[in-house]
Amino acid sequence: MSSITLPFAPPLARLTSGLFGLWPQSLTLLVLRVTLALPFLKSGLTKWDGWFTLSFGATALFTDEYKLHWFGAEYPFPFPEWMALASGVGEVVLPVLLVLGLATRYAAFGILVMTAIIQLTYPDGWQNFHLPWAAMAMAIFTFGGGKIALDWLLGLDREPQR
Repeated sequence: MSSITLPFAPPLARLTSGLFGLWPQSLTLLVLRVTLALPFLKSGLTKWDGWFTLSFGATALFTDEYKLHWFGAEYPFPFPEWMALASGVGEVVLPVLLVLGLATRYAAFGILVMTAIIQLTYPDGWQNFHLPWAAMAMAIFTFGGGKIALDWLLGLDREPQR
C-alpha cells in the first residue's frame, strides 16, 4: 500500500521541522513534569500535620467521604487508613521524583494509577482534570524525563529522544 505525496508536502515538512525543531524536546518534558507534579504535590501537602504525621482530615476523607463509583454504585474504600497513607505518601513522593526527573517513568506511571483511582472517586472530573493528568502522565512515561532530568545525568534512562 503506497501513500499519496502532495506536491507541496516536502517543502512544508522541511519548514515545519525547521521551525518546531528549534524547541528542545527536553524543555517540553520538563514543563510537562512540573505541570503534572504541582496539583498532586499541593494536595499531598494538605494530608500531613508535620513530618510523618498523617492529618486526621486525610484519614477522615477516606473513611467517611470518599467513595469508589463502580458501575453506577458507590462503595467505601477498602482499608481507608492505609489508602489515606498511600495517597499522602504518593502525592508527595511521586511529584518530587517527577520534578527532579528521578525514576521519572515510574513516577509518571504511579501518578497515572492515582489518577485512575481519583477518577473512580470523582467520576465527573474526567474532562477538566483527570484526562489532562492522564495524558501528561502517559507522555512522560512514554518519552521519559528528557535530558533535563537526573535520570539522564545518572545514566538511568538514556533512551534516544524521538
